[in-house]
Amino acid sequence: MTYASTGQRSAENRVSPIFLALAAILLASGWALATGWGNDRFGVFLFVVSGWMVSLCLHEYAHARTALAGGDITVGTKGYLTLNPLKYGHVVLSFVLPVVFVIMGGIGLPGGAVYIERDRIAGRLKHSLISAAGPLVNVAFGVVTLVLVSRGWFDNPDVPAHYDGQDLWFSPLPAALGFLAYLQVTAAILNLLPVPGLDGYGIVEPWLSYKVRRAVAPYAPYGMLLLFALMWQSKVGQWMYDLVSGIFGLFGADSRYIDLGRILFSFWKTY
Repeated sequence: MTYASTGQRSAENRVSPIFLALAAILLASGWALATGWGNDRFGVFLFVVSGWMVSLCLHEYAHARTALAGGDITVGTKGYLTLNPLKYGHVVLSFVLPVVFVIMGGIGLPGGAVYIERDRIAGRLKHSLISAAGPLVNVAFGVVTLVLVSRGWFDNPDVPAHYDGQDLWFSPLPAALGFLAYLQVTAAILNLLPVPGLDGYGIVEPWLSYKVRRAVAPYAPYGMLLLFALMWQSKVGQWMYDLVSGIFGLFGADSRYIDLGRILFSFWKTY
């Protein structure tokens, strides 16, 4: 292997400063919330948005890394392994819209995927695993945040939060973790649905006939928007909330953290 190729591979795997900055904001805002420094509502906003973007970067990275293992060697040259959100397939679909969805309605919806050269990958199982890799990151992220919330390690009785007209001893960091956990769990559930344009459909697509895949293809760009409309306008959002609340209960986490985190996150609203 030549020096040039070694240097090129190193650059393809070098972690982006943008991702490192997002991770630094996540850690700094978490420290501020834990110690009661600064404005807790804006701190929760920074913590949740940066945590959500970090998870989106890792989500897309998982797709790319699994594709590389499956045979698509182009993902490195495209910059997909650097965790740089600006390198992914469509910045608006991959990052802008998911953040807007969170700000508008507190809904965790995934973005657009990285562009995988599927013809380089042999075997339907490999294609399914590539699509499944992203949602599994959200599952892992959700489990970690739920464990952190349920253990009470970050509860601080000296930093009370106001909720539903009462002074409850919920400090801002667990509330932020709870809301972030809600976003991760909803993202995992929604993204695993077999809806065209989402990873759930990507998991089953290799096993469908060519005729079915061709008939469904025109609707793929609208899958995510359809889910957002359903979550925003109908009882589906309440069903999802109830489902995630039940998952919180399985981990021994208080589901009121979801609402408290959402209230603190929306610093521009008056409650």
